[in-house]
Amino acid sequence: MQTQTKQSKSGKPYTRGAALPSLLRQRILILDGAMGTMIQQKKFSEADYRGLKHSQRFANHPIDLKGNNELLVLTQPEAIRQIHDEYLAAGADIIETNTFGATSIAQEDYKMPELAREMNLAAAKLARAACDQFSTPDKPRFVAGAIGPTPKTASISPDVNDPGARNVHFDALRKAYREQAEALFEGGSDLFLVETIFDTLNAKAALFALDEFFEDSGERLPVMISGTVTDASGRILSGQTVEAFWNSLRHIKPLTFGLNCALGAALMRPYIAELARVCDVAISCYPNAGLPNPMSDTGFDETPEVTSTLVDEFARDHLVNLVGGCCGTTPEHIRAIAQAMTKRQPRPFYSEATAEI
Repeated sequence: MQTQTKQSKSGKPYTRGAALPSLLRQRILILDGAMGTMIQQKKFSEADYRGLKHSQRFANHPIDLKGNNELLVLTQPEAIRQIHDEYLAAGADIIETNTFGATSIAQEDYKMPELAREMNLAAAKLARAACDQFSTPDKPRFVAGAIGPTPKTASISPDVNDPGARNVHFDALRKAYREQAEALFEGGSDLFLVETIFDTLNAKAALFALDEFFEDSGERLPVMISGTVTDASGRILSGQTVEAFWNSLRHIKPLTFGLNCALGAALMRPYIAELARVCDVAISCYPNAGLPNPMSDTGFDETPEVTSTLVDEFARDHLVNLVGGCCGTTPEHIRAIAQAMTKRQPRPFYSEATAEI
């Protein structure tokens, strides 16, 4: 794991991931691609999700578990490790833990909220072992503890007839995210990635939980933030433009700020350009592989060549510091993107939070 003794502007030391700010200035870093896409290709059955070949632990769970991808870190850990290995072999500098939906709130859908901590701890350990195996002095690898948005939104009513109704509140989100953060850290994460943000209030709950954890533990990890523009209006679901989204969260002083999911690279470009114009931190971008296509092996239109060409245009125009892939992308997409980035320079940026590192 990466360590350092210098302190951030907050006055607390980064205990891990300290090399990242410098690396982001030296070259464009590569994030991994889709986890869900790779899991879908394995065509796991209900019995596979329950892990019945190895254990009877979940044999009598009362509802179907197929689709609970986060459970696979417990029931199919070899498969998740293999996916991490494939992305690292393709050139990823950073891999995400398989914990997008591993909060107690999200796991309520499968009647498994009590397993959230165990899932996060196991997922981080799997990713940590993979990164340790692939890391070299010239190319260190990093584990991003993935923190997803949960299926519930704190800003928007689930009932069109009652605008004031809410199915989750800030404190419940904060508590769930705190539990997730603690386990991800314990398992060996180098940084936290609060991603696929469609509701800024949900994101604030996650970031508040992280800050609480940092204060209480005396630890501090870099934090990446990535939002999702949901349609052609250029706004996230809770209504903010990308510039407003940045201004509402810039006080966090994140390591990177950017966009992922919902759109392919072509449609994402104007919003990445807008963030590059206003942000004083590194910009991240990991788009979908174009539009959904049920006839494709990955469920999306774009080949690795198409996606990498589009992302390369972002890099050519000095818009990005970290790139990767979201839904529909595979190790082949990441390999093509990584190869394209070898001839590009990162976007210059000044971040007060990381200037001294």
